[in-house]
Amino acid sequence: MKIIDISWPITEEMTAYKDKKVVKIVQTKKFEQDQSRESLITISSHSGTHVDAPAHFLQEGKRIDEIPLDQLVGKCKVLDFPEKEEKITEEDLKHHHMEEGDIILFKTKNSQRKADEVFDYNFVYLDSSGAEYLNSKKIKAVGIDYLGIERNQPQHETHEILLKNDIMIIEGLRLEHVKGGNYLLFCLPLAFVGLEASVARAVLIEEV
Repeated sequence: MKIIDISWPITEEMTAYKDKKVVKIVQTKKFEQDQSRESLITISSHSGTHVDAPAHFLQEGKRIDEIPLDQLVGKCKVLDFPEKEEKITEEDLKHHHMEEGDIILFKTKNSQRKADEVFDYNFVYLDSSGAEYLNSKKIKAVGIDYLGIERNQPQHETHEILLKNDIMIIEGLRLEHVKGGNYLLFCLPLAFVGLEASVARAVLIEEV
């Protein structure tokens, strides 16, 4: 099997949502003086590759530590939409076969962005019709190759449709080096208690 890392590299210079720089790394022990290395990390729960739990937008929604990990591990389809300039809709998704329990990842022109570029306010996103379609197919998680799955939605319709139906959202994937097709996904958020989201490490498994 082949393991493909699809996680956003974490640095102080990494792209941040709407350029809100929130990553700080301080070396608290240096080998030259302490004979060891140690670092203090400050990071937003929505930095880089991360998982949104229902509590992100739902008052009584589950927290990240309450999400069963099997919702973020399993059969995965990477859908490639190189021609999309604005959004992914229900009409776009109807042409792709999905099964109950699948995890769906979107690869778009977002993947052409470097990991430390200024934030692109015109990233490709999933609109509410696409979210409703995914819910009708009973998928268990959806991911996208940028730091948000929606944009310019005052009521956050895409997030709310997905999260109220316990469809987990993975944002900040890196898919430029991944072909469309079938994989196994392992996406493991850190076990923060009571938070609405968590940074995560995500990998695809490809049979070779």
